[in-house]
Amino acid sequence: MTTLSTLTRAQKAAAILVAMGKPSASRLLKFFKQEELKALIEAARLLRTIPQSDLEQIVEEFEAEFTEGAGLLDSADDMNAILNESLSPEEMNAIMGRGKGKGGDPMLPVWPELENIDPSRIGSFLVAEHPQIGAVVMSKLPPSTSSKVLLTLDKTVRAEVIKRMMAMGTVPEAATRIVENQLRNRVLSEKTARDISAGQNRVASMLNEMDKSQVEEVMQDLESQGASDLGGIRARLFSFEDVPQLTQRARVALFDGLSTELVTLCLRGASPDMVEAILSSIGARTRRMIESELGQEFAGVPMADIIAARRTVASTAIRMSLEGAFELPAAQNAA
Repeated sequence: MTTLSTLTRAQKAAAILVAMGKPSASRLLKFFKQEELKALIEAARLLRTIPQSDLEQIVEEFEAEFTEGAGLLDSADDMNAILNESLSPEEMNAIMGRGKGKGGDPMLPVWPELENIDPSRIGSFLVAEHPQIGAVVMSKLPPSTSSKVLLTLDKTVRAEVIKRMMAMGTVPEAATRIVENQLRNRVLSEKTARDISAGQNRVASMLNEMDKSQVEEVMQDLESQGASDLGGIRARLFSFEDVPQLTQRARVALFDGLSTELVTLCLRGASPDMVEAILSSIGARTRRMIESELGQEFAGVPMADIIAARRTVASTAIRMSLEGAFELPAAQNAA
């Protein structure tokens, strides 16, 4: 039998957790630091039967409420049961310094891997989680990555996540590890690695070959049939007609890498607003050259060549957006 005088502070804490029962103790364990959890496990292994009177004194010391009066038996087993039901094997390994993945290999860091994941995939994970989880994830990612993820979230969710980021203090290491393991299992696992982004890219590439009216008709059909993840497809849609909707910085980046001949060709027969949107994004000397070319007759230029040039501009914009150079208008509107 364990006596009150021989109990350490860690053993007293373990005794209270066991007395609270699994549901309540499980919720509290997520807020302990790694070293604290490890100390609790080691302390619980040394516990034996605790008399009711001693247990009540322990509770008073911690200034907590305690209503059930049974003494404690087999505290180490009870503590292990609580931990095993609260934490995954990977989390237990991390807490006890046994950070190994499948096959005994060390688990790869989560955050660098997430930088290579489609932001909409991370956003889909966060939507199903508490905003506090979103705040933890956003605080761990580089600003360049977290900003893209935030833009995939609904405005209400995004605002809640940002508010919690502003008010968040230091995140306990144990809580961080739990979040990391959830990301590892649900975002980075081999099963989810075959994510929907590849399929979305294929569908978007196909739709980008259509006229805008045809694209909208197809998207409406998909929506009426309950197709999911349409936001990810819309974020990848872009046509030459969308160029004026790009920011000035994005247009400058886009046309800086395109040849004068291509820009001139895609502007043949374009509206005055389109011509100005593009010419205002290039240098003065190049602009004068293109304006001179546009002032000449183009009756002999095949329309198919003009359409091909415009699709080249659109596909270049899509590629640059996927590389993180800028956001497409559809992605901004979806956010």
